[in-house]
Amino acid sequence: MFYPVTLSKDNDGTTLVRFPDVPDAVTFGATREEALERAVDALLTVFDAYMKDKRDIPQPSTAKGLTVQVSALDASKVALYQAMRERKVSKSELGRRLNWHLPQVDRVLQVRHGSQLEQLEAAFAAVGKRLTVTISDRHDRTVPGAIIAKAKTRASEAKPVSTGRYASRKTAKKR
Repeated sequence: MFYPVTLSKDNDGTTLVRFPDVPDAVTFGATREEALERAVDALLTVFDAYMKDKRDIPQPSTAKGLTVQVSALDASKVALYQAMRERKVSKSELGRRLNWHLPQVDRVLQVRHGSQLEQLEAAFAAVGKRLTVTISDRHDRTVPGAIIAKAKTRASEAKPVSTGRYASRKTAKKR
């Protein structure tokens, strides 16, 4: 999943990152690179909130400029959530079909949780879908995978800060 981003300078010189397809996802950084490192975390934070609120997750539009890539694991979890909504399968129904407890279902849907591929394959099968993997050439304007991994590592070390309903742990500016 490649989500287009727009970069702009804020009043105080920081770089803002916005997602045209997901207006609730906004983050910043002192530099362009730092802002992009935080972008995936901001996007996943909003996706997690949307899932908890049982909202649709917007599909990425066709990008002509810079994009950030959601990891294959997190993209699979988003796709599972979307398949469940499409098929009107609740978390409790998925758990019944898989003979899983609700916490297991919650973890397989939780972005940033290191679920195993076999668990996702079983969950997709339970909603009548099949998980497939496609390998492709990297896009020139995509934030490199090293930055994505760095963003995930830093997200686990970040102190929670909230400036709004869907605020990322790393998106709030110091007051």
